[in-house]
Amino acid sequence: MTPEKTPPLPSAPDPALPTASSLAWTRRRDSVARFWRQYRTHRSGLFGLAALALISLTALLAPLLVGDDVRSVTHAPGTALESPSGAFPLGTDQFGRSLLGLLVWGSRISLTVGLLAAALSVAIGTLVGVIAGHYGRWYSTVIMRITDWFLVMPTLVLAIVLATVMSRSIWTVVVAIGVTSWPTTARLVRAQTIAVESRPYIERARALGGGHRHIMTRHVLPNVMPLVLAQTTLGISSAILTEATLAFLGLGDPTVVSWGGLLQDAREAGAVSSGHWWYLAPPGVAIAVVALAFTLCGRTVEAVLNPKLGATR
Repeated sequence: MTPEKTPPLPSAPDPALPTASSLAWTRRRDSVARFWRQYRTHRSGLFGLAALALISLTALLAPLLVGDDVRSVTHAPGTALESPSGAFPLGTDQFGRSLLGLLVWGSRISLTVGLLAAALSVAIGTLVGVIAGHYGRWYSTVIMRITDWFLVMPTLVLAIVLATVMSRSIWTVVVAIGVTSWPTTARLVRAQTIAVESRPYIERARALGGGHRHIMTRHVLPNVMPLVLAQTTLGISSAILTEATLAFLGLGDPTVVSWGGLLQDAREAGAVSSGHWWYLAPPGVAIAVVALAFTLCGRTVEAVLNPKLGATR
């Protein structure tokens, strides 16, 4: 009678072998490093990134740089509409407040509204585009006809209507911009979704039992995210310009300081007719610089993520 052989014990995993999670993180780090190597070859993108870094740092440090009392009307340090001087490098506004301090403080509101409005717009556009491109048939027809209606309507007019109907606050401006500027993103994401779902691995995923949610979240969405990232950077500049326009028209929050609000105050104070250029120029230049910086970064991201597009420019 032969003794029974005992089954071998399972061997412990070799700590030297990489795990699936470590391989995934390595691939992500390599992708980020490769993206940065290609990004820094574009001088315009580096200029835009440096400008955004400086403006963002200034906005974050605004309470330390100028203090919270810079917005106070009752404790203004100067007289009304002083020209630029050593005490006030950019002059004062109609209440005697330092325009340099107001410009620094206003960057917080303008950047915040631009980022949040662009994020909301891109989120809506991505959701609509992925659903329309994935399901197709009459779902896509209905969704895209609604998208076309929003697309042909002037974005600024719709935003003005929403800002007029709703209460005047920062969140109203964010919602007004976000829910009116998503159609372009939706059409781009839909086209990219259709291109992704025509690839063979999507058919294999369906054959293996992958449902709609699995395909959209695990396969389609990661492939459209580069396009979404580029569209976000381009949308922020448009959102900042729209916020400045709404504030200039008196539809912003009157209790906060923003660059568009400074332009509105300058118009009410008669800075155009009286020749007080220092009241108009700084916020206008700041809006133009931020919009240009985000546009340069967005174009560079597009060129890096789509080499064919970069080669044609």
